[in-house]
Amino acid sequence: MAERLSDFLMQLPPARLAIDYGEQAISVGQLQDDSARLASGLRGLGITAGDRVALWLPNIPAWLSFFFACARIGAIAVSVNTRFRAQEVEDIVGRAGCRALVLWPGFKAIDFSGILSEVTPGALAGLTDIITYSEEPAPAPFALGRCRITPHTDLLASPPDRSPPAPADARCVIFTTSGTTKAPKFVCHQQWGVAQHAREVAVGFGFDAPGSRVMQALPLCGVFGFTQALAALAAGAPMRMVPVFEAREVAALLHDEHITHMNGGDDMLVRMLAERPEPQPFPALKFFGYAKFNPALDDLVATAEARGIVACGLYGMSECHALFALQPRDLPGVERAKGGGALVSPQAGVRIRDPDSGEVLPPGAQGEIELRGPSLFCEYYGNADATREAFTHDGWFRTGDLGYLEADGRFCYVTRMGDVLRLAGFLCSPQEIEAVLETHPAVSGAQVVGITLAQTPVAVGFVTLREGAAFDEQALREWCKARLAGYKLPRRLFTLEAFPTTASANGTKIQRAKLRELAARLCA
Repeated sequence: MAERLSDFLMQLPPARLAIDYGEQAISVGQLQDDSARLASGLRGLGITAGDRVALWLPNIPAWLSFFFACARIGAIAVSVNTRFRAQEVEDIVGRAGCRALVLWPGFKAIDFSGILSEVTPGALAGLTDIITYSEEPAPAPFALGRCRITPHTDLLASPPDRSPPAPADARCVIFTTSGTTKAPKFVCHQQWGVAQHAREVAVGFGFDAPGSRVMQALPLCGVFGFTQALAALAAGAPMRMVPVFEAREVAALLHDEHITHMNGGDDMLVRMLAERPEPQPFPALKFFGYAKFNPALDDLVATAEARGIVACGLYGMSECHALFALQPRDLPGVERAKGGGALVSPQAGVRIRDPDSGEVLPPGAQGEIELRGPSLFCEYYGNADATREAFTHDGWFRTGDLGYLEADGRFCYVTRMGDVLRLAGFLCSPQEIEAVLETHPAVSGAQVVGITLAQTPVAVGFVTLREGAAFDEQALREWCKARLAGYKLPRRLFTLEAFPTTASANGTKIQRAKLRELAARLCA
């Protein structure tokens, strides 16, 4: 039966420990009560079913409380990365038509007020309310134009919400995905799909085993961290939550607090291992499920195994949720090192199809990975054309990933079929960076490609200049720095007379492979 998220939360045992956060031990009952009070407070602000509420927060328990509060009302939580700058916030909060924005002024010295002040006037016309969170005795003052400012403690003082909760098919969360277009798409999920996937991950990843404890260092604003947190709740496995990932701190927690489960990027594990000299630094860890973000870390499984850690490749994306598949821990290392794996949901399916002929391919043959299952998104919010194009005529989701089937039914992810960049663990569109470069008055055109420098994926940009303009690499980098999250900043920028192109039946195309070769040569 399709499940409402209000039922998902309220059916959990109230006395159960849900989250360890700093010195706080937060029970399921507190999470239930906080979310019910926040829902009542949001209703008091005029938030109703279908409204969008942007969560611009780090990893804190209140993120989950606000999410469940929105779900109870039928409002849609819009995830916003705390590392985003004005242009990104303007696009996401403005284009999604958010009514309310929740933020923590002063967190990590981030100038949220300054960032919002740089937003184009009128771009956030639909924003009526800002809700401020704080853990300081004297919260930082905050103001933004005509918006009503409400401390989140005021909402918590509301009586618990008693209104009928939203139905299972209500939209509940939006994640942004860069894809290959300049504007991120809004990946929207329904309540029942979120709840069902959480329960299936809880079993498939072993969170439901007695004594399980989950390290919640992945950001809740991304589908990776979000899925893990919901699955931990479903399993009854307490989460050790930290606001941001700091390798030394998390490594110490893994060792001292006997954490049994953690998922993350490959670079996260490498950085944690570097902080602990012991031969077996994390003896309680059953396995580390990792996403292959850094192509220079191909030896991760062997490196981890030498330190007593079983590392297992996994697979997921915003459209199907994270933790969609996992390489079984009993496989040889060479198999566990592959992305992809065995499907977590018994109702899910995977096939490989030739993108040109449409033929469904047998095991071993490479083609586009296509998926179906209960965790698939319901729509690209506000973009019916993109939603329609994302699915085949018989209802399978086109992932845009290259892969193949294994003989035992698993699948293997090879790479993105397009030119999407993976920077600092985040999926980034090169076109988004190019669009920012092209707004500079000296630039007539821009192309951005990804290469690996010192075992780290970085972006490198090429620009063509307007007539009479001079090339100033540092000025262009500063231009980008003011408009993009730091991890999207091109490591180097170069100027070209013209981009390399090739003629095809579909028109003239820029040869991005040649640009990557040139970038690697110039940056060597």
